[in-house]
Amino acid sequence: MNHSAETIKDEISSLRSEVAVLRSIIIGFLGEDREGRYRQEFVKKTLKAAKEKPGFAFRSAGEFLKQLKNI
Repeated sequence: MNHSAETIKDEISSLRSEVAVLRSIIIGFLGEDREGRYRQEFVKKTLKAAKEKPGFAFRSAGEFLKQLKNI
């Protein structure tokens, strides 16, 4: 198998997203982590947001703060 560096980066990024979603699902089933219990509606909302494509990509703190001011 011969993958380009960009393809490998994309696959790693995808895997990281999947791991984050799976972690959230597990926390949702268990209902708590080191910080305590999670509200069920919070877990559902978080899982839904994790599946959505991000609306913005921030490359600097300034870009992030600028976007926050526009909200």
